[in-house]
Amino acid sequence: MKRIVSISLGSSARDYRVTTSILGQTIELERLGVDGNTARAAELIRAFDGRVDAIGLGGLTPVFRVGRARYPHHEAIQIAAEARRTPVVDGGVVKATLERWAIAQAVRKIPSLLRYRRVLMTSGIERYQLAAAISQYEPELRFADPLIHSGLPFLPVPRSLEQLELYAATTLPVTALLPYRILHPVALGQEGHDRRATGLFAWAQVIAGDFAFIRRFAPVDLTGKTIITDDPSPAEIEELRERGVMTLVTMTPPISTERPFLAADAIEAIMVALQETDGQPGEADALDFIAAAGWTPTVQDLNPRPLPKFAFVIHPLRTNLIANDPRFSWTRFLPERLVERIAAHMPPLYLSRIRGIRSIATGQEAEGILLSLGTTPREMMRRPPSFTYRRLIRAARMSERMGAQLMGLGAFTSVVGDAGITVAQKADIGITSGNSLTVAATLEAAKQAVYLMKGGRPDKVRAVVIGATGSIGAVCARLLAQAVRDVVLIAPRPERLLLLKQQIEQETPGARVIAATHPDAYVGDADLIITTTSALTGKVINVDKLKPGAVICDVARPPDVKEADAARRPDVLIVESGEIVLPGEPDFGFDIDMPPGTAYACLSETALLAMDGKFEDYTLGRTIEIDRVKEMYRLWQKHGLKLAGLRSFGVYVTDEMIAEKRRLAEELRRERGLPQEIGSA
Repeated sequence: MKRIVSISLGSSARDYRVTTSILGQTIELERLGVDGNTARAAELIRAFDGRVDAIGLGGLTPVFRVGRARYPHHEAIQIAAEARRTPVVDGGVVKATLERWAIAQAVRKIPSLLRYRRVLMTSGIERYQLAAAISQYEPELRFADPLIHSGLPFLPVPRSLEQLELYAATTLPVTALLPYRILHPVALGQEGHDRRATGLFAWAQVIAGDFAFIRRFAPVDLTGKTIITDDPSPAEIEELRERGVMTLVTMTPPISTERPFLAADAIEAIMVALQETDGQPGEADALDFIAAAGWTPTVQDLNPRPLPKFAFVIHPLRTNLIANDPRFSWTRFLPERLVERIAAHMPPLYLSRIRGIRSIATGQEAEGILLSLGTTPREMMRRPPSFTYRRLIRAARMSERMGAQLMGLGAFTSVVGDAGITVAQKADIGITSGNSLTVAATLEAAKQAVYLMKGGRPDKVRAVVIGATGSIGAVCARLLAQAVRDVVLIAPRPERLLLLKQQIEQETPGARVIAATHPDAYVGDADLIITTTSALTGKVINVDKLKPGAVICDVARPPDVKEADAARRPDVLIVESGEIVLPGEPDFGFDIDMPPGTAYACLSETALLAMDGKFEDYTLGRTIEIDRVKEMYRLWQKHGLKLAGLRSFGVYVTDEMIAEKRRLAEELRRERGLPQEIGSA
């Protein structure tokens, strides 16, 4: 049996003794707190020297490791040197290995744990490696070191690793000469009543660091917080639950039943005792031990997570829609162009709360917030992208304050500039354009429409994609090439067309791929046309040239094909991009110009991600990943989304409508001397 003692500068009220087994060997571990009395710590080290297999120093760091610099603390070094025969460790190697590993594994379990979150480190100089691991996920960092160690509220708190390193270089050479209890003040008063850092704790969404500091300085109300720490006892975990902590991440698995979690010094002392080394283990030894023991962090949901909440941003597609909002009904009496220009400068507006969307897989409701910009597509396109970015970033911050963890970009907000990338970089919540599900739903709607018009599955289909080099058009073209192997790419920039053509030919050998800058020469042979442009004026498609019985899937908003033009070709089926019926009893609280329970795919993707707990950036930029489109297919089946019935200019397509269009198409083929088309079921 190996015997270990952890001598802590902290409270003796937390003392314990446990016996456990690790890697087949029995361990007896005792913790002894000295209530801030460093002389007592030195006395205990002398008393246990030679009587135990390893000694851990809790809350006593002989050498602070901040960045590449090392700052020795003379008193702590003298205390550690009291042992002549038994190895003494302070947990520094565990902090540099196990804790970094723990953060990586915790983020794998909860991807949104740290990304763009507000994270408070209670003491960065004592857990620099933990801070470095957390900083990889682009959080907004604050370090409470100046408040905790000196209690001086006028000192600015570090906000980055670089500022923490500067703080350490400025203060540690001086404080290293002072009594150690100044740096580790947890035994100087009753825990939970020191209010010097209350503002920082209230600001933080995630609190990380030594549990002794959290016990002493955290306010009573910790509702909704996530805590990343080392060694809370079962009673302390229950207290955190009562104080409202939502998620607790402890950086080790449970070591024993009566005392599940141990501090870094105790863990490191176990390593030394079992490996029978003379002193502090090397990082390679620590990594081998962690792998052999199979240690991973423990993630506990102490309180129910709130309803998965998302936000979605829309905007008026036409100026006269602004007056539909009762708050702005008076604008109908003003010149439209004046209203349009003024509305573009409005801040984001809250429209309604979305309720009733419920996953069939989990039974959990996803609650949403509907926001609106005042900008029309014309105003967005005539202004620099930064104009829209600023308003979307404000919308993201507004959404976060209202509890949203993810925001979807609707209509033109998803195509302006870099298609959401800049907004995501500046926002603290996940951002998605919704275009992955838009593609999936579009292709499913297009497939159903072609089957209807052909009377079954056709033997051969030619597809034309207009706007092929855009984010939606490109991935539609790539997937269509795999399905029908005959695709025409239409876009205004030849250099982009050529790149896409080459990509498709490499991905789908044998596919016939034609690239052109204008559609007129190709729409006459097209069975399916998918149009995804952002054109505001002019005719994208000459309907008079269309093949009899053709199908157009119009993804663009505003639509590329106007109803008046479509009326000239009653034989052609023009459908909107695939709309989605959301599960449950959705109530949008606002007229989104859709049938009850039905939403555009971009809004549906945002809700779907919330239902699946994916609160990270998802579909962004001009390139949509095919794997994410396929994941959308899988998730919509998992959570019970359904493709709505096909709609044409706001009217559901019926069997009678299809029969009439097929009849008219057959007549037109006869008039033009074209062969009749026969589908195969």
